[in-house]
Amino acid sequence: MSDIDFQTDLTIAHAMADAARAAIAPYFRTPLSVDNKLSTGFDPVTIADRASETAMREVLARLAPDDGILGEEFGTKSTSGERRWVLDPIDGTRAFIAGLPSWTVLVALEVGGRPRLGLIDQPHIGERFTGWPGGARFDGEGEQRALQVSSCQRLDQAILATTDPYLFAGAEQSAFTAVRERVRLCRYGFDAYAYAMLAAGGIDLVIESGLQIYDVQAFIPVVTGAGGVVTNWSGGDPSGGGQVVAAASADLLEQALEHLASAAA
Repeated sequence: MSDIDFQTDLTIAHAMADAARAAIAPYFRTPLSVDNKLSTGFDPVTIADRASETAMREVLARLAPDDGILGEEFGTKSTSGERRWVLDPIDGTRAFIAGLPSWTVLVALEVGGRPRLGLIDQPHIGERFTGWPGGARFDGEGEQRALQVSSCQRLDQAILATTDPYLFAGAEQSAFTAVRERVRLCRYGFDAYAYAMLAAGGIDLVIESGLQIYDVQAFIPVVTGAGGVVTNWSGGDPSGGGQVVAAASADLLEQALEHLASAAA
């Protein structure tokens, strides 16, 4: 990806995030009808999710009509090229319907099957995190700065995050507990915002399971662009989702994987 292509793609990503912000704004912290996408369990979707993805697809129709799209709510638009935008219109819909400002909009550009550019946007508090090969940036409230992960190298000094204490079961639960019992602090409930905070240097380690491709593609370039590392639980490619671990350093990742590898899928 050349510098020129990168700047063009970053402009497109920001335009999609701006459109999603405008589409979602009328719905947050208002009474909403919530649909469940599952017959067993709970996977909520609202008019705000659909409005957000529709707005982003409209931007792509104008600015990148030849690119493919994979969105959580409206599926795949195929293309013969290597470029595909991966969209999660509201990551953390459960937080959204609870009125909690930890949900985000996720935008990723996948080239040749790998995420190259990622954007995490929190519209309500006005924070945006972007990442690309070799760099990452924060934009918010008139401030712009480079993102840099923490210098944490040791599990016993790490701040760990995951979305839900009941996210894991069986061997996964045992493996996660082994890590949790060794860290300095563990926090719950932030969805993709936890990865933004890892890139910003606040959180040191994020461990999750059961993620979809549209959950992970955006945060991988943000975390790695800020100097962090992301793998699956066996230390391999995380870009397809599933079991994911993100860390501020390779040493910290290695220590976490010592406990997680036994439950790797």
